[in-house]
Amino acid sequence: MKLRANGIHLYVDDSGADGSQNGRPVVLLIMGLGMQFIGWPMEFVQPLVDAGYRVVRYDNRDIGLSEGFEHAGKRNLVWESLRARFGLRVRSAYTLQDMANDALGLLDALGIAQAHVVGASMGGMIAQRVAATAPERVLSLTSIMSSSGARGLPGPRPEIASGLIRRPPGRSEDALVDFSLGFIKLIASPDYPHEPTALATRVRTGIQRAYRPDGVMRQLLAIGADRDRPTVLSKIKSPTLVLHGEADKLVPIACGQDTARRIPGARFVPIPGMGHDLPPQVSALLTGHIIPFLKSAGRPA
Repeated sequence: MKLRANGIHLYVDDSGADGSQNGRPVVLLIMGLGMQFIGWPMEFVQPLVDAGYRVVRYDNRDIGLSEGFEHAGKRNLVWESLRARFGLRVRSAYTLQDMANDALGLLDALGIAQAHVVGASMGGMIAQRVAATAPERVLSLTSIMSSSGARGLPGPRPEIASGLIRRPPGRSEDALVDFSLGFIKLIASPDYPHEPTALATRVRTGIQRAYRPDGVMRQLLAIGADRDRPTVLSKIKSPTLVLHGEADKLVPIACGQDTARRIPGARFVPIPGMGHDLPPQVSALLTGHIIPFLKSAGRPA
């Protein structure tokens, strides 16, 4: 369903949309760069529902079926990267704080006063800002394979960094699927391989649903423009769990460790053999940590 939140339209999936889960605590899932809400696999979502939670997922702005920002045009990503390298402000169509406000606006639109907020990769960055902006709305924060964004932290390997901005060789559906599978192979969890046919089907489904590469570039610039988040993290008061794969080549584990150090009382859990993806086995490992954490966080008086 599509809802208006923070002045824009967001496409939402709500496990309690029929009203049957109104009494349940809510888990808000925020996905990462260029990923639609279907990037949260059912192997991740269903255990949360089975544990008694109402799960809300949505497409971030500029991605999937949510409102786009084509009117903002394109910026030269290489030039903006050079500006960032020399300490100059990255110019972006919107900010991660805007995207955090989208999440809060979505909770408002659904009539949800408080939620457990879970974010992956860029979604973890957005979730961090949600928790810092509106602590009274956040029952707990879970940041997965994400970063504080602090200067000096290690970045992706060169072949992965170039893969983020490389364009596919063709625009046919098969070419886009092959291109996406090639990038996933670079960042995938080495100890938990995807079943190839299931992964290809999932990628194809996402491309058929929506293909918006310019939105990915605008989101990437929003990440680059988010310079003060390292200092903002100290404002987070919610119980916080930071999960990170030891084999993450896109966002190295030092980024997760730094995030946990900056959030008062945060608990850091490394996941051996996990890269920067959510295959079924990794989803099971993560929810095995998250569900007990959510139950311990509970609902404040």
